[in-house]
Parts: sequence; structure tokens; C-alpha cells
Amino acid sequence: MKISAKEEYGLRILLRIAKNKDEDGLSINQLSEEEGLSVSYAAKITRVLRMQGFIQSTRGPKGGYVLATQASEIYIKELLAALDGRLFDEAFCMNHTGSQRMCTNSVDCSTRSLWRIIQMAVDKVLEHVTLKDLMGDEYNSNNMLQEVLEKQILDLQIMEKTKQNFQKWTHF
Repeated sequence: MKISAKEEYGLRILLRIAKNKDEDGLSINQLSEEEGLSVSYAAKITRVLRMQGFIQSTRGPKGGYVLATQASEIYIKELLAALDGRLFDEAFCMNHTGSQRMCTNSVDCSTRSLWRIIQMAVDKVLEHVTLKDLMGDEYNSNNMLQEVLEKQILDLQIMEKTKQNFQKWTHF
């Protein structure tokens, strides 16, 4: 479970486009140069971003890419899913069966539970973070992300407390 290069560069390219003030947008050559990527790799990523509706191209000699929607409407969870998928999905188990046709732990797997919980926690944070949230400097982004994480932890604590209270009430 790693963040792929495609996800990292896709997010960085989208951030660069979002921060750009030029209404003509940024060309593939500009994105390639500014991010230190090959032109072909920048083109591959922008194609995915365009096909998924995150960016659109502007025509003309100065044409380039601009956001297709407001940065405040682009959620990082959706972006990462569009670029390379999730950190963990159920197909993961079928891809790691060892030398057998089916995983030896397919019926009772405690590690699968761990990966599911990690994915749920990541999703809970990323579904509250927009591209706009990341457009500031690192210090401000870090503070905002800390607040999102703390809120998610608080929500989980409240849910757990509610669950415990419910269990107490139902045992009378």
C-alpha cells in the first residue's frame, strides 16, 4: 500500500494548474518542465485528469489546461481514486494468493480487516480535503489537515461511546 507516482504527480499537476493565474492555462510542456517530468508522462497524466473531468483544455497558440471546476469542489479522495484507485480494495486479496489459486486466508483473515480499517480511515480524511485546501503553503495545509484528522478522531470517539452506551442499554 503505497501512494503511486501517478497519484503524486497527478495531484501536483492539478495543484499547479489550480494555482496558475493565466486564463489560457498551462501547457503540457510547461507542466513537464515545472514538475520535472517527461513530456510524455505529463501528457499521460493530463489525459487522465481531463478524461475524469478535473481539467479541460483551452485552444489556441497559448492554449493549455485549466480546472474544469472550482478547486473547492475537487475532493482529494475522488482525485486519487481516478488516478490509480484506492490503497486497498477487495481485489487485493486475489492478487496476493501466493503460489496457490486462492489465498489460504480467504475465509478468516485478520490482515484483511486491518487493510479495510486503514482504507476507511484514509477515506474519512480524504473525503473532507479539497484541492483548494492544499493550495496554501505547507504550514497552513499541515494545520488544516491536522484539524481534519482531529475532527475525524473525535467523530470516531463519539461513535464508539455511542456504541458502548447502546450496548449497556440493550443488556438490561
